[in-house]
Amino acid sequence: MGSLKARPSNTVRIIGGEYRRRVLRFPDLPGLRPTPDRVRETLFNWLGQRLNGLVCLDAFAGSGALGFEAASRGAARVVMLEQEREAHASLLENARVLALTGVDILRRDAHAYLSASSDIYDLIFLDPPFSGNLLSTILPLAATRLAPDGRIYAESPSPLAPEGMTVLRQGRAGLSHFCLLELA
Repeated sequence: MGSLKARPSNTVRIIGGEYRRRVLRFPDLPGLRPTPDRVRETLFNWLGQRLNGLVCLDAFAGSGALGFEAASRGAARVVMLEQEREAHASLLENARVLALTGVDILRRDAHAYLSASSDIYDLIFLDPPFSGNLLSTILPLAATRLAPDGRIYAESPSPLAPEGMTVLRQGRAGLSHFCLLELA
């Protein structure tokens, strides 16, 4: 009987697009929980498999699973924010290894960035650490940076029903609730 090869811990696999099957490494840090393959597969089924020409923001990049997946699927530009030094360095290294273009990786706080930026995004990924209540303050701010017909993907420890937004799709995996939102 053949054995299954286990993926090393602290890695994430890109599941679709140009960089499909590429494995990315990330540091072992408290609160860093990459969006699982199954959840990303569901999300990109909701969005359509290709993101050609879209401008995306991964506001809490962490492992880079969402931002690198968007780049792999044809996004024109992906901005990835990560304020933790070691995670930021890992994102830069993974982008270098993949030889990505159109990806900006910034060591910035998501709230400060969204407050100061005038950029508009077609798709915003919000997957903040579950400790604290970051999503309740960052979600309304992110909504101000959304393009007409833009969408926000959010993960949280409980179901979301934000005021002024419509929940298009939602799901649950383990302790995470995830949803796709648009402005009402």
